[in-house]
Amino acid sequence: MGDVKMPAIFGDHMVLQQGINLPVWGTADAGEKVTVTVGSETGTATAGADGKWALNLAPLPAGTTPVTVTIAGKNTVTFSDVLVGDVWLCSGQSNMEFGLGNEYNAKDEIPKADLPLVRLFLVPKTTSLAPLSDVSAAAPNTLQSKWVVCTPENIIKVGGWNGFSAVGYFFGREIQKFTGQPVGLVGSYWGGTPAQAWTSLEKLQSDPVLKHYADNYDKIKANYPTALVKYPAVQAAYQVQLASWEKANGLTATSLAANVNAVNAKDKAARLPTKPATPVPPDGGPNNPTDLYNGMLAPLIPYGIKGAIWYQGEANAGAGEEYRTLFGDMITDWRERWHEGNFPFLFVQLAKWKDPNFGFAQVRESQLKTLALPNTGMAVAYDVGDQKDIHPKDKYDVGLRLALAAEHVAYGKDLVYSGPIFDKMQVEGGDIRVSLTNTGSGLVIGKAPWITAGAEPIPTTSLSGFTIAGADQKWAPADAKIDGNDVVVSSAQVPQPVAVRYAFDVADGNLYNKEGLPASPFRTDDWPAPPPSPKPPIPAATK
Repeated sequence: MGDVKMPAIFGDHMVLQQGINLPVWGTADAGEKVTVTVGSETGTATAGADGKWALNLAPLPAGTTPVTVTIAGKNTVTFSDVLVGDVWLCSGQSNMEFGLGNEYNAKDEIPKADLPLVRLFLVPKTTSLAPLSDVSAAAPNTLQSKWVVCTPENIIKVGGWNGFSAVGYFFGREIQKFTGQPVGLVGSYWGGTPAQAWTSLEKLQSDPVLKHYADNYDKIKANYPTALVKYPAVQAAYQVQLASWEKANGLTATSLAANVNAVNAKDKAARLPTKPATPVPPDGGPNNPTDLYNGMLAPLIPYGIKGAIWYQGEANAGAGEEYRTLFGDMITDWRERWHEGNFPFLFVQLAKWKDPNFGFAQVRESQLKTLALPNTGMAVAYDVGDQKDIHPKDKYDVGLRLALAAEHVAYGKDLVYSGPIFDKMQVEGGDIRVSLTNTGSGLVIGKAPWITAGAEPIPTTSLSGFTIAGADQKWAPADAKIDGNDVVVSSAQVPQPVAVRYAFDVADGNLYNKEGLPASPFRTDDWPAPPPSPKPPIPAATK
């Protein structure tokens, strides 16, 4: 092993988690004694036969004055400009990866990102069939795999999709403002990826509902040696097909951009023929069960964290009901492996998007039910979505809503941190009375803080988004009126109602509490989804 070496998550400018028995680990020569010093706290450990060592420092107090960390064995490793505060893990798929430079008001927000008490660490995109001990090396000329101070320049350079996560940044900025203490943001995300990729193999194997993912992993692992040998030829053939496709369509960077705009505008005549499919890597790639847990989370564990924020679910829309099991198991899995108890886990409920298959609605419902887990919080994003774009450009309000949830769940503040949540219903003749919790100062007809350019504004004179049905399961638009902390729903078309839905699929809703937080979409029935219709692919982050 030689010299004392540290994982990349430890470095200059890092933030160490306050108030916990702080894990520190690394490698050295077998039998070598290692001493770690942070400020006035010191701990010692002896490297085992495999060269690995680990220790826990006594809890450190938060502070805005930088400290120096030294790790001394036969050699000494020194990290400077280290802060002690709260570390938050930011993970998920493309709407978490969505960089600050893509934000609708990026020109105004980027110059404000001069925040010396906020530090950023981005994990490079990595897949692996087995858990890794360290994050991958950074690509050339990037700021990945190391801690950097949040500045207008760094916030854009950290991340391949126009900067570090916009949701993560806005969340972290608010938390730093709220606590007055340093905040570290660890970005570990990858567009277009499903939750099973972020879950350990052992957790997938342990749940009968999810074992099919573990079985799929086993098949890919068994075929890996053969696939690895064949992959160079497969990749070469793909490059030939791609070049031929580009030549046949006279493609340039300009024409590719024009095609993206045509797709967004639904101009079918201007769309390009189907592009050759990218070959699947020998290890199954980022959609393979557990590959991202192995490559992008395992190397971080057990680095001290305050909690996690999560924006994902689009890639699991084909199995929305299963998601409530998968998502809950993933959260439990992370908590078990970090050994920090039920640390705060906050997540974003999917924004609206023109999903023709009921899949997003079921994922939202599963996310809502996941609030049954302890120390969880949910930011509703339905109202700031974009029916035509799966990547809505308002991440500012999403980050603020996550921060509100954190203030309550993670920091114990007594405040209105959530929009209205369905509680129960009661049939009253031809009406259904819907009771809600988290009504704050009262229910109101509200207005989304942001809508995409050209979108139809939602009316503000009456409640919208409610539908009602009888035992025949035929849905009709409903009249809805606020009555205290309840909503009374009815329709002349449904004289004997039995069920209500609110903003459940693609209907726009405008129910809020007076604190400006939107109600979560919900349904009171458990009827099956309609038969699937042709579904457009869910796009990943475009680079």
